[in-house]
Amino acid sequence: MTARLEATFGITGSALSWFESYLSDRIQTVVVNGISSESTVLQFGVPQGSVLGPVLFVLYMNPLFHLVKQYPIDHHAFADDNQLYKDSEIDQIDITVSEMEDCVVAVKAWMTANKLQLNDSKTESMLVRSQYRSFPENSLPSSIHVGDSDVNFVSSVTNLGVTFDHFLNLSQHVQNIRTIAYSNVRKISSIRHYLTPQAAQTLACSLVLSRIDYCNSLFYGCDQKLVESLQKVQNSAAKLIYRSKKFDHVTPLLRSLHWLPVSARIRYKLACICFSAKFEDGPKYLKEQLVIYDNPSDYNLPSRADSRKLQTLERSLPSFGNRSFASAAAIVWNSLPSSVRHSASKDSFRSSLKTHLFRESL
Repeated sequence: MTARLEATFGITGSALSWFESYLSDRIQTVVVNGISSESTVLQFGVPQGSVLGPVLFVLYMNPLFHLVKQYPIDHHAFADDNQLYKDSEIDQIDITVSEMEDCVVAVKAWMTANKLQLNDSKTESMLVRSQYRSFPENSLPSSIHVGDSDVNFVSSVTNLGVTFDHFLNLSQHVQNIRTIAYSNVRKISSIRHYLTPQAAQTLACSLVLSRIDYCNSLFYGCDQKLVESLQKVQNSAAKLIYRSKKFDHVTPLLRSLHWLPVSARIRYKLACICFSAKFEDGPKYLKEQLVIYDNPSDYNLPSRADSRKLQTLERSLPSFGNRSFASAAAIVWNSLPSSVRHSASKDSFRSSLKTHLFRESL
């Protein structure tokens, strides 16, 4: 590991010595019923739960990313969660699956050589396709070969807490949110008469709204019925706080709580990600997808006040790609007033953005 830190990342001198000291001469002892085993020297790994553990693991895995780039496969990683993916035409699907299998073989070999294990049984694969296009029977493969196992294509997978189905319409994810959120609403309702409105609001925010808001930027442009179903969950939480009746009008409650409706919360999240990515220290891979008009006059923008507008994607089909980050972020960002877009800091931007969306929505 220290050799890789020096050769790949240029860490030398006292910093390298510090890492070497941190990683070497560690021992492990197992205690069962008060009886300790003999100490064993650990040749690999870092202390479980350590702050440096995830960082060192990512650095250790860095050569794997370069290995994947040797194949016509896209790669994304989050800690120890590695994903391989590639788009393909229907008549090229068998070739794509073969390329994916070749890449997996190389990844498995690299991991074995580096004292890591690719768990075949926990590997999932999914074939994403359009729900509006039918395919001839048996024209699509049913599995992909991973290690010693044939991994069947599944209809949905969970990625960092978000359930993606093979049509990418997020209906299964919304259903999961509704199930958990309504369960939490019922739990809070059972003790509501013991709680103050402030305590009930705190519980609703932490147990219900947090579920609705998690990765909610993905809901932009999805079926409006899904957004409406999430809005009903939020309405239930608002009525629970004020102990309102089932058919009471909910808008005054949302206004009193200063809660944005779900559709506005989605726009709020997208705009905040856009501001952070483009004008602060947001992720590079998102920043590269946001392009400011280099010469506003070339695009019939009337003044310098529009100098922070983003270029929108040119598409052959009107709605094709509208849910992609590059398109959705630009549409939401350009719809904001100039005064909001030109906020000086993240805090002032969030404040003025929420005020604008609140006035617009409620």
